[in-house]
Amino acid sequence: MHRDYLYDNKMRGIDWNAVKARYAPLVDRVTDRAELDDVLGMMIGEVGALHSQVRPGDIRRPPFEGAPAGLGAVLTRVADGYRVDRIYRSEPELPEERGPLAAPDVNVKEGDIIASVNGHALTEVRDIADELLNQAGRQTLLTVKHPGGTPRKVIVTPVPMVRQSSLRYADWEQSRAAAVDEASGGKIGYLHLRAMGPTDIDSFARNFYANINKDGLIIDVRRNNGGNIDSWIVEKLLRKAWMFWTANGSPPRPNMQNTFRGHLVVLIDQMTYSDGETFSAGIKALKLAPLVGKRTAGAGVWLSDGNGLADNGMARVAQNAQFATEDGKWLVEGVGVTPDVEVDNLPNETFNGRDRQLETAIQMLQKKLKEEPVAHYKASDIPAIKR
Repeated sequence: MHRDYLYDNKMRGIDWNAVKARYAPLVDRVTDRAELDDVLGMMIGEVGALHSQVRPGDIRRPPFEGAPAGLGAVLTRVADGYRVDRIYRSEPELPEERGPLAAPDVNVKEGDIIASVNGHALTEVRDIADELLNQAGRQTLLTVKHPGGTPRKVIVTPVPMVRQSSLRYADWEQSRAAAVDEASGGKIGYLHLRAMGPTDIDSFARNFYANINKDGLIIDVRRNNGGNIDSWIVEKLLRKAWMFWTANGSPPRPNMQNTFRGHLVVLIDQMTYSDGETFSAGIKALKLAPLVGKRTAGAGVWLSDGNGLADNGMARVAQNAQFATEDGKWLVEGVGVTPDVEVDNLPNETFNGRDRQLETAIQMLQKKLKEEPVAHYKASDIPAIKR
């Protein structure tokens, strides 16, 4: 598969037959599919392409011991149960996305104590996670009390841990947007793209058009794990207003419609991957905005994922490389996209809630808005008819 489909038919200078001969003796020591994946992964690693990877096929799995579930909150064990330290926030306009404790009929507040789950006192169990095991999607009875208050019964529906993780991520997104709004007095918008797939198109459309009339916008693709919608997003950012429609009593509307006319900054980091990187490279090449953060991962050769194996595993082949229009140089792969302004988020600061990269983006936009205020166009007087 790599011989026939790798983007470089010279195998990046590697003698592929020699590589096979070097790794083949390890096959005799393989005892299951997972160990075979290790051998395949090491061999594929010889070509040094980030999208050339191994996905497991028919591997042994441990017996099912139960599925963990969460309440969409940060909980801390205290003397009389578990204190609710933070209930994860989600997109306000998507009430169906709320977590279990944020549901409108639950009325659990931060600082409340969860004393029991389904009648089992949490002071007598190893961990609340044990009581939430296999409860995802099921009505679960909690005993909750305000500090010093009277215990009351609450019914919630816990979520799978994949959903719990998504709620935590959404809470982070909402906190970034709130920080930008507060620091800028509502003049700068913010949107984050987790990846570049179908749900991210929805997310971009919802948040981009909600911020279309802001003076500034921060597009955050930190930790973006890729997909294939970069050109669709860049297309929206390339649209320029060349005239305005207006009607009596209505504000002007630009043509092209729904154009963003403010200043833009894009945030990237070392976890920005694949199509997140192609998007960042496009922003830089087309001079749409400065990039702020750290150099991206360097996975610039894409693939079709059309090369599955007989047992539903996969030896992914990096197939489609990128080169620049100006000089023909290869893009992204192995080097990533370098920010225009390098800013690191240090671990201790991040742990304590600081986001230096976001702060820098806000400061850059505020400075830009002082130097180049966004023009708010106004029509001239309509000429009267001359008789």
